[in-house]
Amino acid sequence: MPLTMPEELILLMLDDRSGRLHEMAGPASGYAVAGAILAELALRNRIDTDPQRLFVADPTPTGDSLLDPVLSRIAADAGPGAEEADMPHNSRYWIETLGREAETYRDQIFARLVAHGILRQEQGRFLWIFPERRYPMISDKEEREVKARLTGVIFNDDIPEPRDSLLIGLCRAAGLLPLILSEESLEQAEPRIQQVANMEELSRSLGNAVRDIFIEMARYTPIM
Repeated sequence: MPLTMPEELILLMLDDRSGRLHEMAGPASGYAVAGAILAELALRNRIDTDPQRLFVADPTPTGDSLLDPVLSRIAADAGPGAEEADMPHNSRYWIETLGREAETYRDQIFARLVAHGILRQEQGRFLWIFPERRYPMISDKEEREVKARLTGVIFNDDIPEPRDSLLIGLCRAAGLLPLILSEESLEQAEPRIQQVANMEELSRSLGNAVRDIFIEMARYTPIM
């Protein structure tokens, strides 16, 4: 069964040796996962965006236990009981809203990857004191396939699939591309990455929202 975009994103952010999210993904992971959930709903033709708002195009449940509660929330937000003064809500609003609940979504995604036989769950201790869960890799086939697919898009002039354009756009906005490409390759491919990330209107919308959030986070985070 093909992986969803949130599942692919978590695999890209996972440090295979430690079974934890890579340090580089720390501040980015929550909002990037939120963007990936919205992107997956868009790929299934359930939501769409225009310059001012993100809205439900088809409220029919997808049958996916991660996606459907989010779809219901977006639909209810624009439903008969919604406050007119609060409308419209755009991509940034939903990325920030869902991003605040990112730990719950990450736990669900990790559980799915364990069920797929890709990861295993281990209980450990952080700094020998705090309990934590780690997710070592059982099979790296899926992760290698995602990286190979995205690398192929970046170093090929063909028009990419919308899924790949969206995922590359999210990774670019969240600063995750160094987890896929070397510094030299990244610099060489930057014009193509920008082109691919901007091909889809939704990719631009979600990518801009994620990037703007990170810029504000950096601005208000004190330097230690």
